[in-house]
Amino acid sequence: MTLLVSGSILVLTSCQSEKSSTFDETAASTTTWQRHVELEGQSNFRDLGGYKTTDGKTVKKGLIFRTGELPELTESDVEILAEIQLKTVVNFLTENEIARRGPDKLPNGTKQISLPIDHNPGDGSLIDELIAARKTGDFSKVPADFNPEVHRLLTEEAKQQYAGLIRASLDPENLPLAFHCSHGVHRTGTASAIILGALGVPWESIRKDYLLSNTLRATENKKRLTQLRAAAAKNQGISVEEVDTTNMEAFYILQPSYIDATLDEIEKQYGSLDKYLRKGLGLSDEELTQLRHQFLE
Repeated sequence: MTLLVSGSILVLTSCQSEKSSTFDETAASTTTWQRHVELEGQSNFRDLGGYKTTDGKTVKKGLIFRTGELPELTESDVEILAEIQLKTVVNFLTENEIARRGPDKLPNGTKQISLPIDHNPGDGSLIDELIAARKTGDFSKVPADFNPEVHRLLTEEAKQQYAGLIRASLDPENLPLAFHCSHGVHRTGTASAIILGALGVPWESIRKDYLLSNTLRATENKKRLTQLRAAAAKNQGISVEEVDTTNMEAFYILQPSYIDATLDEIEKQYGSLDKYLRKGLGLSDEELTQLRHQFLE
C-alpha cells in the first residue's frame, strides 16, 4: 500500500537531514512515503513498514503504525488519519490513564481495542518512585537502569496484551492499525520489537526503530527536562545549574541497552524470540505464518 496524500501530510522529517544514527534512511527514501506521519498533536506517530527482513523480504507500508497517545490531535490530524484510512487503534493505557489524559481523537468509525498494560502503581514499586519524581523533579530514587528493567518486566507482564495486539492485526478488516501507550516508548516500544522480530526484521533495525523516538520526541523531551529541572531546583532549594540531571535524562533519552534488555530477557527465559512467540504469547504456527503473509512482501 502506497500512501499518496495531499499537501505535505507525509514528509521527510528533520531526523534525516540531521543524519541521525537512529533513523533508517533506506526505509524512507522515496517522495511518496515517509516513515514519520507528521501530526500537530502527536510527534511519535510512525509506520512500521519498510524494514527489510533477514530473508530479503520487506514489511509492507501503510498497514501497521506505532504512536504515542492521541487525545491532543487537532482536526487536521484526524483528517490525516482518515486519509491513511486508519481502521483500528489498540490502546495500552489503563482506565485511570485515559481518565487523566482524555480519550483518543480519531476519525469517525475507527475501531478501538483496549488492552491495558498496568504498571501496578501503589505496590511500592519503582513506578511509584517515577510517578513521584515526575511531580517533584527528584529522580534520585529512580535508578539509571529503570528503562531496561521496565522492558524486561513487560516481556512477561504484558504477554496477554501483546498476543492480543498480534491477533487483532491478523484480521484484514482491522487494517491499517495503530497501537500506542502514553509516549509510544516503553509499552509500545516493546510491542514494536516483538512484532518486527516476529516478521524477521534483524535486531539492529529493531534497535534503530526504537531509538527513533529520541529524534521525533526531541522537542518534547527538552521541554519536559527543563520543567523537571526547574521543579527539582525549587524543591531542593538550589539553582537550576546545581540539579543532578543524570537519572532524569536517563529516563527520557533512550539508549540501545533499554530495548536490548527485551531480547536479553526473552532469550534468558525462553531461549529465543521464536520460542517466546509460541510458548510465551501462545501463538500458533498458523498465526505466525498468517502474520508474515499479512505484513511481508
